[in-house]
Amino acid sequence: MHITNRRALLKSAAAAGLVGGLGVSAPLFAASPIKPSAKSALIVVDVQNCFIEGGTLAVKGGGEVVPVINKLAGSFENIVVTQDWHTAGHASFASTYSGKKPFETTKLTYGTQVLWPDHCVQGTEDAAVAKDLKLPTAQLIIRKGFHKEMDSYSAFEEADHKTATGLGGYLKQRGIKTVFVTGLATDFCVAWTAMDARKAGFEVYVIEDATRGIDLNGSLAAAWKQMTAKGVKRIQSTDIG
Repeated sequence: MHITNRRALLKSAAAAGLVGGLGVSAPLFAASPIKPSAKSALIVVDVQNCFIEGGTLAVKGGGEVVPVINKLAGSFENIVVTQDWHTAGHASFASTYSGKKPFETTKLTYGTQVLWPDHCVQGTEDAAVAKDLKLPTAQLIIRKGFHKEMDSYSAFEEADHKTATGLGGYLKQRGIKTVFVTGLATDFCVAWTAMDARKAGFEVYVIEDATRGIDLNGSLAAAWKQMTAKGVKRIQSTDIG
């Protein structure tokens, strides 16, 4: 399936309750401990106040990823953090449209858009990175979703599938070959980041217990199925040696 259609289908089907019951391929667990090298990077996706308990779009158990990610950080020389960074009145907010409610959809120039509660508005405490994250080797923060008329789930490209964030070029210039993706939420920003990393030519692992999902009517199972089909490897934090 073409990437644009794939994303539109999952987003619209999830919001409409059409993807429940999709099977998930068997997880790919590491046979032996994986030792990240200088050519590996940990990507920490959107671990922000808005997505953890008490935030405007809290993911159930979102705060539980923080100690897991902090422990993982000690194994990585290279860490990238992403930050959802929306304008007020953003195109992805249900409140922007008369009569629309959160988790409904609308059509935008780039396809079907799930509408969310107002969240991660630029400069607010809600948009701040969780204060308990301890990432001493973090070198870069990629802000996404800051164009008012366009959403951006992936850390690599925005929702039009044309506008690059620059992360792919940065990682390649640094000689990075493998990325390990963690954060929030598994079935949206983590999944799109992982699949776009594969498209960009990286070896990709998603560390399952360092993520949590929203699961809109089966979107979590659908996302794992999509990631597995693209060659994303599904592991646990204990697989990191």
